[in-house]
Amino acid sequence: MSDENNKNVKEIRELYSMFHQEYIIMAEYRMLQTENLQGIYVIPSYENSFLWFGVIFVRAGCYEGGVFRFTLTLPEKFPDDEVPVLKFTSHLYHPAVDANTGILNLNEVFPQWDRKRNHIWQILKYLHWIFHNLNMKVPANVEASITYKTNKKLYLEKVRECVVSSIDHVYDDPPTEDKHYITFKPYDPDIHDTAKNIMLQPPKSTEGHTQGISWVQPGSFQPFSKEETT
Repeated sequence: MSDENNKNVKEIRELYSMFHQEYIIMAEYRMLQTENLQGIYVIPSYENSFLWFGVIFVRAGCYEGGVFRFTLTLPEKFPDDEVPVLKFTSHLYHPAVDANTGILNLNEVFPQWDRKRNHIWQILKYLHWIFHNLNMKVPANVEASITYKTNKKLYLEKVRECVVSSIDHVYDDPPTEDKHYITFKPYDPDIHDTAKNIMLQPPKSTEGHTQGISWVQPGSFQPFSKEETT
């Protein structure tokens, strides 16, 4: 085979590998739709599928009310390489988060990445979990871990500070021009009231319309039952 043919074959293989990798990444993203990722929103960058933008709304626990932004960076050879990196871009005081870099320590749950068993949704499940479980075996922020165990009052004060800070920065201008960066705007009645009013409307009456067959008729254990009419 000539050098020119070898070059063409190599280019075709590289192109196939690139498209195959992009397919895997998009499949990972679609997989998120099947999981119950409460309060978590993520989207791959418009310009770079290896960089994902995310935000988590914490709805319970001592971090309740916090709106924390993060990025998820996939390694160059994903899914056959290192563990993806989740980095908070909002300040977060937490034993599992490095105080200097904002990186979430994933070593406890993902000592290595196995493409057959590990998926991005699992990282996001762990992200949700850390806001309700603060005892880390190997904390990334030792000072926060010690404070949590020895001075709960001080710990909660520091947590409250970062929660308030996260809320104060919800409407900040995006640090990037990427079209997929998640942004929020204050409530504007001229824009949002129409949609709000539609959602608050009572359901339309179904009187006079055929109701179809229910799985179980009220008061009965008979499946596919329907009340008889005369």
